[in-house]
Amino acid sequence: MKYLKYLRYLLAHKWFVFVECVKLGIWWRGLVHDMSKFLPSEFFPYADKFFGVRTPEVKEAFKLAWLGHQKRNPHHWQWWELWSDNGSTEILEMSDNYRLEMLADWRGAGRAQGRGDDVRAWYLNNKNNIRLHSRTRAWIHEQLGLSDSR
Repeated sequence: MKYLKYLRYLLAHKWFVFVECVKLGIWWRGLVHDMSKFLPSEFFPYADKFFGVRTPEVKEAFKLAWLGHQKRNPHHWQWWELWSDNGSTEILEMSDNYRLEMLADWRGAGRAQGRGDDVRAWYLNNKNNIRLHSRTRAWIHEQLGLSDSR
């Protein structure tokens, strides 16, 4: 059943993120990480997308669930995008706890998906789509052992 499969994945993800958070000294963030994924507005669309049949309705429901998840959880870089009424955006610097949790999330997701906890290759492949404040990006590069080139 798709809901049990998703629950199993979600619990594994939360466990791996918790382990990474403990390593980084933010155990509380590890405990509360992704709790919103247990809300029906996130849980069912996620399960349907990743373990069900991907119909257009499922895709639309997931978009709303993903948006809600990003805006409920400051460990997502999207949370730090400030949209003005005129359509412009400003990227805010992530606080220490949330950037640590973001790194733990990336590592935990890799482990839960069977890719291990080395996120360098994933980050290099996706960095052009990840909008970070310059100081947050420099910190991520330092953590991943990358040169400071943007």
